[in-house]
Amino acid sequence: MARIVRHNDESVREGFIRNGGKEVKLFTSALKAFQCNNRIVMAQRKHLDDFLSGRIIRRLECGRTQLEVSEELGIAQSVISRLWKRFQDDGNVSRCYITGRPRVTTPNEDRYLAVTAKRNRRSTASDLSRKLSSATGTTVSRQIVYRRLGHIGLYARRPVRCVPLTATHCRLRLAWSREHALWTPQQWSCVMFSDESRFSLQSDSRRTFIWRAPGTRYHQENTIERHRYGGVGWLVWGGIILGSRTDLHVQSVTMTGHIYRDVILEQHVHLFRGAMGAEFLFMDDNARPHRANIVDECLQSEDITRMDWPAYSPDLNPIEHVWDMLGRRIAARQPPPTCLPELRRALLDEWCNIPQDQIDNLILSMPRRCKACIASSGRHTPY
Repeated sequence: MARIVRHNDESVREGFIRNGGKEVKLFTSALKAFQCNNRIVMAQRKHLDDFLSGRIIRRLECGRTQLEVSEELGIAQSVISRLWKRFQDDGNVSRCYITGRPRVTTPNEDRYLAVTAKRNRRSTASDLSRKLSSATGTTVSRQIVYRRLGHIGLYARRPVRCVPLTATHCRLRLAWSREHALWTPQQWSCVMFSDESRFSLQSDSRRTFIWRAPGTRYHQENTIERHRYGGVGWLVWGGIILGSRTDLHVQSVTMTGHIYRDVILEQHVHLFRGAMGAEFLFMDDNARPHRANIVDECLQSEDITRMDWPAYSPDLNPIEHVWDMLGRRIAARQPPPTCLPELRRALLDEWCNIPQDQIDNLILSMPRRCKACIASSGRHTPY
Protein backbone atom coordinates (compact mmCIF):
# COMPACT_ATOMS: atom_id res chain seq x y z
CA MET A 1 0.00 0.00 0.00
CA ALA A 2 1.07 3.57 -0.56
CA ARG A 3 2.12 5.64 2.40
CA ILE A 4 0.74 9.04 3.36
CA VAL A 5 2.67 11.54 1.28
CA ARG A 6 2.44 15.25 2.04
CA HIS A 7 1.85 17.68 -0.81
CA ASN A 8 2.26 21.32 0.17
CA ASP A 9 1.58 20.43 3.83
CA GLU A 10 -1.72 18.81 2.90
CA SER A 11 -2.19 15.14 3.65
CA VAL A 12 -4.03 12.63 1.51
CA ARG A 13 -5.63 9.46 2.73
CA GLU A 14 -3.66 6.25 2.79
CA GLY A 15 -3.81 4.54 -0.58
CA PHE A 16 -4.48 7.80 -2.48
CA ILE A 17 -2.39 10.43 -4.24
CA ARG A 18 -3.35 13.96 -5.15
CA ASN A 19 -3.47 14.79 -8.84
CA GLY A 20 -4.70 18.20 -9.98
CA GLY A 21 -6.48 18.90 -6.72
CA LYS A 22 -8.25 15.53 -6.72
CA GLU A 23 -7.54 12.44 -4.71
CA VAL A 24 -6.79 9.50 -7.00
CA LYS A 25 -6.80 5.94 -5.68
CA LEU A 26 -3.38 4.32 -5.99
CA PHE A 27 -3.27 0.74 -7.31
CA THR A 28 0.02 -0.95 -6.52
CA SER A 29 1.64 -3.24 -9.08
CA ALA A 30 5.10 -4.49 -9.84
CA LEU A 31 7.49 -2.03 -11.50
CA LYS A 32 4.95 0.89 -11.32
CA ALA A 33 6.18 4.25 -10.02
CA PHE A 34 4.39 7.47 -9.27
CA GLN A 35 6.12 10.80 -8.94
CA CYS A 36 4.82 13.14 -6.24
CA ASN A 37 6.62 16.49 -5.70
CA ASN A 38 9.88 15.06 -7.09
CA ARG A 39 9.63 12.09 -4.74
CA ILE A 40 8.86 8.58 -6.04
CA VAL A 41 6.42 6.28 -4.32
CA MET A 42 6.88 2.81 -5.80
CA ALA A 43 5.12 -0.49 -5.40
CA GLN A 44 8.12 -2.68 -4.66
CA ARG A 45 7.95 -6.26 -5.88
CA LYS A 46 11.29 -6.44 -7.58
CA HIS A 47 14.26 -7.91 -5.67
CA LEU A 48 16.81 -5.36 -4.50
CA ASP A 49 20.24 -5.74 -6.05
CA ASP A 50 23.36 -5.62 -3.89
CA PHE A 51 24.23 -2.07 -4.95
CA LEU A 52 20.85 -0.65 -3.92
CA SER A 53 20.89 -2.66 -0.70
CA GLY A 54 24.28 -1.17 0.10
CA ARG A 55 22.98 2.35 -0.47
CA ILE A 56 20.11 1.72 1.94
CA ILE A 57 22.38 0.27 4.64
CA ARG A 58 24.87 3.14 4.34
CA ARG A 59 22.12 5.72 4.82
CA LEU A 60 20.72 3.90 7.83
CA GLU A 61 24.18 3.60 9.39
CA CYS A 62 24.63 7.34 8.94
CA GLY A 63 21.61 7.95 11.18
CA ARG A 64 18.91 8.41 8.60
CA THR A 65 15.49 7.05 9.51
CA GLN A 66 13.82 4.30 7.55
CA LEU A 67 11.05 6.69 6.53
CA GLU A 68 13.56 9.20 5.17
CA VAL A 69 15.40 6.54 3.18
CA SER A 70 12.09 5.19 1.90
CA GLU A 71 10.99 8.60 0.64
CA GLU A 72 14.37 9.37 -0.88
CA LEU A 73 14.80 6.11 -2.79
CA GLY A 74 11.15 5.40 -3.49
CA ILE A 75 11.19 2.01 -1.76
CA ALA A 76 8.50 0.78 0.60
CA GLN A 77 9.41 1.16 4.25
CA SER A 78 8.52 -2.47 4.93
CA VAL A 79 11.20 -3.57 2.47
CA ILE A 80 13.78 -1.35 4.12
CA SER A 81 12.75 -2.64 7.53
CA ARG A 82 13.23 -6.28 6.52
CA LEU A 83 16.59 -5.49 4.90
CA TRP A 84 17.83 -3.67 8.02
CA LYS A 85 16.68 -6.53 10.28
CA ARG A 86 18.45 -9.11 8.10
CA PHE A 87 21.61 -7.00 8.14
CA GLN A 88 21.53 -6.72 11.93
CA ASP A 89 20.92 -10.46 12.38
CA ASP A 90 23.65 -11.93 10.16
CA GLY A 91 25.34 -8.99 8.43
CA ASN A 92 24.04 -10.11 5.04
CA VAL A 93 22.14 -7.89 2.62
CA SER A 94 21.69 -10.46 -0.17
CA ARG A 95 18.36 -12.18 -0.59
CA CYS A 96 18.27 -15.65 0.88
CA TYR A 97 18.37 -18.42 -1.70
CA ILE A 98 15.01 -20.14 -2.12
CA THR A 99 15.36 -23.81 -2.96
CA GLY A 100 11.82 -24.24 -4.24
CA ARG A 101 9.94 -27.49 -4.10
CA PRO A 102 12.17 -30.38 -3.00
CA ARG A 103 12.88 -33.12 -5.53
CA VAL A 104 10.73 -36.21 -5.21
CA THR A 105 13.54 -38.56 -6.19
CA THR A 106 17.09 -38.89 -4.95
CA PRO A 107 20.14 -39.18 -7.25
CA ASN A 108 20.23 -42.93 -6.56
CA GLU A 109 16.60 -43.26 -7.58
CA ASP A 110 17.31 -41.29 -10.75
CA ARG A 111 20.09 -43.72 -11.61
CA TYR A 112 17.76 -46.64 -10.92
CA LEU A 113 15.24 -45.25 -13.41
CA ALA A 114 17.97 -44.80 -16.02
CA VAL A 115 19.39 -48.31 -15.58
CA THR A 116 15.94 -49.91 -15.64
CA ALA A 117 14.95 -48.03 -18.80
CA LYS A 118 18.17 -49.03 -20.57
CA ARG A 119 17.77 -52.69 -19.62
CA ASN A 120 14.23 -52.82 -20.98
CA ARG A 121 13.84 -50.20 -23.70
CA ARG A 122 10.17 -51.04 -24.22
CA SER A 123 9.15 -50.19 -20.65
CA THR A 124 6.54 -47.47 -20.41
CA ALA A 125 6.74 -44.57 -17.98
CA SER A 126 4.03 -46.24 -15.89
CA ASP A 127 6.06 -49.47 -15.77
CA LEU A 128 9.15 -47.60 -14.61
CA SER A 129 7.12 -45.73 -11.98
CA ARG A 130 5.76 -49.01 -10.58
CA LYS A 131 9.22 -50.61 -10.55
CA LEU A 132 10.66 -47.61 -8.70
CA SER A 133 7.85 -47.72 -6.14
CA SER A 134 8.35 -51.46 -5.63
CA ALA A 135 12.13 -51.13 -5.21
CA THR A 136 12.40 -47.94 -3.14
CA GLY A 137 8.93 -47.08 -1.91
CA THR A 138 8.98 -43.74 -3.72
CA THR A 139 5.88 -43.04 -5.79
CA VAL A 140 6.32 -40.74 -8.78
CA SER A 141 4.15 -39.73 -11.71
CA ARG A 142 4.76 -40.52 -15.37
CA GLN A 143 5.74 -36.89 -15.99
CA ILE A 144 8.53 -37.13 -13.41
CA VAL A 145 9.80 -40.30 -15.09
CA TYR A 146 9.85 -38.45 -18.43
CA ARG A 147 11.79 -35.54 -16.91
CA ARG A 148 14.34 -37.68 -15.09
CA LEU A 149 15.10 -39.72 -18.20
CA GLY A 150 15.14 -36.58 -20.33
CA HIS A 151 17.87 -35.12 -18.14
CA ILE A 152 20.20 -37.93 -19.24
CA GLY A 153 19.12 -37.80 -22.88
CA LEU A 154 16.56 -40.64 -22.96
CA TYR A 155 13.27 -39.85 -24.70
CA ALA A 156 10.28 -41.94 -25.79
CA ARG A 157 10.55 -42.43 -29.55
CA ARG A 158 9.09 -44.79 -32.13
CA PRO A 159 11.60 -47.61 -32.83
CA VAL A 160 13.07 -47.97 -36.31
CA ARG A 161 11.70 -50.92 -38.26
CA CYS A 162 14.46 -53.06 -39.78
CA VAL A 163 14.78 -56.48 -41.31
CA PRO A 164 15.80 -59.28 -38.91
CA LEU A 165 19.50 -60.11 -39.06
CA THR A 166 21.11 -63.34 -37.92
CA ALA A 167 24.77 -63.85 -37.10
CA THR A 168 25.30 -65.28 -40.59
CA HIS A 169 23.70 -62.24 -42.20
CA CYS A 170 25.92 -59.90 -40.20
CA ARG A 171 29.04 -61.85 -41.10
CA LEU A 172 28.23 -61.77 -44.83
CA ARG A 173 27.29 -58.09 -44.74
CA LEU A 174 30.53 -57.25 -42.96
CA ALA A 175 32.62 -59.23 -45.45
CA TRP A 176 30.90 -57.59 -48.42
CA SER A 177 31.39 -54.10 -46.97
CA ARG A 178 35.07 -54.69 -46.33
CA GLU A 179 35.52 -55.92 -49.88
CA HIS A 180 33.88 -52.84 -51.42
CA ALA A 181 34.78 -50.13 -48.91
CA LEU A 182 37.71 -48.86 -51.00
CA TRP A 183 35.97 -48.88 -54.36
CA THR A 184 36.38 -45.68 -56.33
CA PRO A 185 33.52 -43.66 -57.88
CA GLN A 186 34.67 -44.99 -61.26
CA GLN A 187 34.07 -48.55 -60.09
CA TRP A 188 30.65 -47.71 -58.62
CA SER A 189 29.67 -45.97 -61.86
CA CYS A 190 29.61 -49.37 -63.58
CA VAL A 191 27.05 -50.86 -61.17
CA MET A 192 23.31 -50.82 -61.88
CA PHE A 193 21.31 -51.04 -58.65
CA SER A 194 17.82 -52.50 -59.12
CA ASP A 195 14.87 -53.47 -56.98
CA GLU A 196 11.09 -53.83 -56.87
CA SER A 197 8.63 -51.91 -54.76
CA ARG A 198 4.88 -51.75 -54.35
CA PHE A 199 2.71 -48.63 -54.38
CA SER A 200 -0.98 -48.61 -53.49
CA LEU A 201 -3.76 -46.05 -53.48
CA GLN A 202 -3.90 -46.24 -49.69
CA SER A 203 -0.69 -44.84 -48.31
CA ASP A 204 0.83 -46.73 -45.41
CA SER A 205 3.15 -43.86 -44.56
CA ARG A 206 3.36 -43.10 -40.85
CA ARG A 207 4.63 -39.60 -41.62
CA THR A 208 1.08 -38.34 -42.15
CA PHE A 209 -0.13 -35.96 -39.43
CA ILE A 210 -3.43 -34.14 -38.98
CA TRP A 211 -4.60 -31.17 -36.94
CA ARG A 212 -7.29 -32.15 -34.45
CA ALA A 213 -8.71 -30.95 -31.16
CA PRO A 214 -8.39 -32.99 -27.95
CA GLY A 215 -11.05 -35.66 -27.62
CA THR A 216 -11.75 -35.88 -31.37
CA ARG A 217 -9.39 -38.74 -32.22
CA TYR A 218 -12.09 -41.04 -33.62
CA HIS A 219 -14.12 -38.42 -35.45
CA GLN A 220 -14.66 -39.28 -39.10
CA GLU A 221 -12.57 -36.38 -40.40
CA ASN A 222 -9.64 -37.41 -38.19
CA THR A 223 -9.35 -41.04 -39.30
CA ILE A 224 -7.73 -42.77 -42.27
CA GLU A 225 -9.40 -45.96 -43.47
CA ARG A 226 -6.96 -48.60 -44.68
CA HIS A 227 -7.23 -52.29 -45.49
CA ARG A 228 -4.95 -54.54 -43.50
CA TYR A 229 -3.47 -56.07 -46.66
CA GLY A 230 -2.58 -52.62 -48.08
CA GLY A 231 -5.20 -52.36 -50.80
CA VAL A 232 -4.83 -52.58 -54.57
CA GLY A 233 -1.81 -51.08 -56.25
CA TRP A 234 1.10 -51.60 -58.65
CA LEU A 235 4.36 -53.50 -58.46
CA VAL A 236 7.18 -51.46 -59.98
CA TRP A 237 10.75 -52.29 -60.97
CA GLY A 238 13.52 -49.82 -61.68
CA GLY A 239 17.27 -49.61 -62.06
CA ILE A 240 19.64 -46.73 -61.39
CA ILE A 241 23.20 -46.14 -62.51
CA LEU A 242 25.50 -43.17 -62.24
CA GLY A 243 24.27 -40.63 -64.75
CA SER A 244 21.21 -42.55 -65.91
CA ARG A 245 18.28 -44.80 -65.01
CA THR A 246 16.05 -47.38 -66.65
CA ASP A 247 12.44 -46.86 -67.56
CA LEU A 248 10.07 -47.71 -64.75
CA HIS A 249 8.36 -51.05 -65.28
CA VAL A 250 4.85 -51.19 -63.79
CA GLN A 251 2.79 -54.37 -63.44
CA SER A 252 -0.19 -55.53 -61.42
CA VAL A 253 0.87 -59.16 -60.88
CA THR A 254 3.55 -60.67 -58.70
CA MET A 255 7.06 -60.89 -60.12
CA THR A 256 7.98 -64.32 -61.45
CA GLY A 257 11.13 -65.77 -62.94
CA HIS A 258 9.69 -65.69 -66.45
CA ILE A 259 8.60 -62.05 -66.19
CA TYR A 260 11.95 -61.15 -64.71
CA ARG A 261 13.78 -62.78 -67.60
CA ASP A 262 11.54 -61.75 -70.49
CA VAL A 263 10.76 -58.19 -69.40
CA ILE A 264 13.33 -56.94 -66.91
CA LEU A 265 16.49 -58.51 -68.29
CA GLU A 266 15.65 -58.58 -71.98
CA GLN A 267 13.99 -55.16 -72.28
CA HIS A 268 15.87 -53.07 -69.73
CA VAL A 269 19.12 -54.53 -68.38
CA HIS A 270 20.30 -55.84 -71.76
CA LEU A 271 20.32 -52.32 -73.22
CA PHE A 272 22.69 -50.98 -70.55
CA ARG A 273 24.95 -54.02 -70.85
CA GLY A 274 25.33 -53.36 -74.57
CA ALA A 275 26.05 -49.66 -74.02
CA MET A 276 28.62 -50.07 -71.21
CA GLY A 277 30.43 -53.21 -72.24
CA ALA A 278 32.07 -55.88 -70.15
CA GLU A 279 32.61 -53.57 -67.14
CA PHE A 280 28.87 -53.51 -66.51
CA LEU A 281 27.75 -55.02 -63.17
CA PHE A 282 24.13 -55.84 -62.43
CA MET A 283 22.97 -55.75 -58.82
CA ASP A 284 19.74 -57.38 -57.66
CA ASP A 285 18.78 -58.87 -54.33
CA ASN A 286 18.30 -62.52 -53.46
CA ALA A 287 14.55 -62.68 -54.02
CA ARG A 288 13.38 -66.06 -55.32
CA PRO A 289 12.40 -64.87 -58.84
CA HIS A 290 15.84 -63.28 -59.24
CA ARG A 291 17.60 -66.55 -58.49
CA ALA A 292 15.55 -68.80 -60.75
CA ASN A 293 17.50 -71.11 -63.05
CA ILE A 294 16.07 -69.51 -66.18
CA VAL A 295 17.31 -66.13 -64.92
CA ASP A 296 20.82 -67.45 -64.31
CA GLU A 297 20.87 -68.97 -67.79
CA CYS A 298 19.75 -65.69 -69.34
CA LEU A 299 22.43 -63.71 -67.53
CA GLN A 300 25.06 -66.17 -68.68
CA SER A 301 23.89 -66.14 -72.29
CA GLU A 302 23.77 -62.34 -72.39
CA ASP A 303 27.21 -62.10 -70.71
CA ILE A 304 25.81 -59.98 -67.87
CA THR A 305 27.92 -60.09 -64.71
CA ARG A 306 25.87 -60.19 -61.53
CA MET A 307 27.23 -58.50 -58.44
CA ASP A 308 27.37 -60.62 -55.29
CA TRP A 309 24.91 -59.20 -52.80
CA PRO A 310 24.48 -60.02 -49.09
CA ALA A 311 20.98 -61.08 -48.08
CA TYR A 312 18.77 -58.78 -45.98
CA SER A 313 20.70 -55.65 -46.94
CA PRO A 314 18.21 -53.02 -48.13
CA ASP A 315 20.19 -50.34 -46.31
CA LEU A 316 23.13 -50.96 -48.65
CA ASN A 317 21.00 -50.53 -51.78
CA PRO A 318 20.68 -46.83 -52.74
CA ILE A 319 17.56 -47.42 -54.82
CA GLU A 320 15.58 -47.86 -51.59
CA HIS A 321 15.89 -44.11 -51.07
CA VAL A 322 14.71 -43.55 -54.64
CA TRP A 323 11.51 -45.44 -53.79
CA ASP A 324 11.09 -43.16 -50.81
CA MET A 325 11.49 -40.11 -53.07
CA LEU A 326 8.94 -41.54 -55.47
CA GLY A 327 6.47 -42.21 -52.67
CA ARG A 328 6.82 -38.66 -51.34
CA ARG A 329 6.22 -37.23 -54.79
CA ILE A 330 3.10 -39.34 -55.27
CA ALA A 331 1.77 -38.28 -51.86
CA ALA A 332 2.40 -34.60 -52.67
CA ARG A 333 0.39 -34.61 -55.89
CA GLN A 334 -2.72 -32.47 -55.86
CA PRO A 335 -5.21 -33.89 -56.39
CA PRO A 336 -3.88 -37.32 -55.34
CA PRO A 337 -4.49 -40.37 -57.53
CA THR A 338 -7.89 -41.90 -56.88
CA CYS A 339 -7.81 -44.92 -59.19
CA LEU A 340 -5.25 -47.39 -60.52
CA PRO A 341 -4.83 -45.78 -63.96
CA GLU A 342 -4.15 -42.40 -62.33
CA LEU A 343 -1.67 -43.99 -59.94
CA ARG A 344 0.13 -45.67 -62.85
CA ARG A 345 0.45 -42.41 -64.77
CA ALA A 346 1.63 -40.63 -61.63
CA LEU A 347 4.31 -43.27 -61.00
CA LEU A 348 5.66 -43.01 -64.54
CA ASP A 349 5.64 -39.20 -64.49
CA GLU A 350 7.26 -38.80 -61.08
CA TRP A 351 9.90 -41.43 -61.84
CA CYS A 352 11.08 -39.31 -64.76
CA ASN A 353 10.91 -36.11 -62.68
CA ILE A 354 13.31 -37.26 -59.94
CA PRO A 355 16.50 -35.17 -60.41
CA GLN A 356 19.40 -37.25 -61.66
CA ASP A 357 21.87 -35.49 -59.38
CA GLN A 358 19.96 -36.79 -56.35
CA ILE A 359 20.21 -40.33 -57.69
CA ASP A 360 23.93 -39.85 -58.39
CA ASN A 361 24.50 -38.64 -54.82
CA LEU A 362 22.87 -41.80 -53.51
CA ILE A 363 25.14 -44.00 -55.62
CA LEU A 364 28.22 -42.03 -54.55
CA SER A 365 27.25 -42.66 -50.92
CA MET A 366 28.19 -46.35 -51.25
CA PRO A 367 31.65 -45.92 -49.62
CA ARG A 368 29.97 -44.30 -46.61
CA ARG A 369 27.40 -47.10 -46.46
CA CYS A 370 30.17 -49.69 -46.44
CA LYS A 371 32.02 -47.86 -43.67
CA ALA A 372 28.83 -47.60 -41.61
CA CYS A 373 28.24 -51.33 -42.00
CA ILE A 374 31.82 -52.06 -40.93
CA ALA A 375 31.46 -49.75 -37.92
CA SER A 376 28.32 -51.62 -36.83
CA SER A 377 29.97 -55.04 -37.34
CA GLY A 378 27.44 -55.93 -40.00
CA ARG A 379 24.40 -54.86 -37.99
CA HIS A 380 21.86 -52.23 -39.03
CA THR A 381 23.13 -48.90 -40.34
CA PRO A 382 21.54 -45.41 -40.38
CA TYR A 383 20.89 -45.84 -44.10
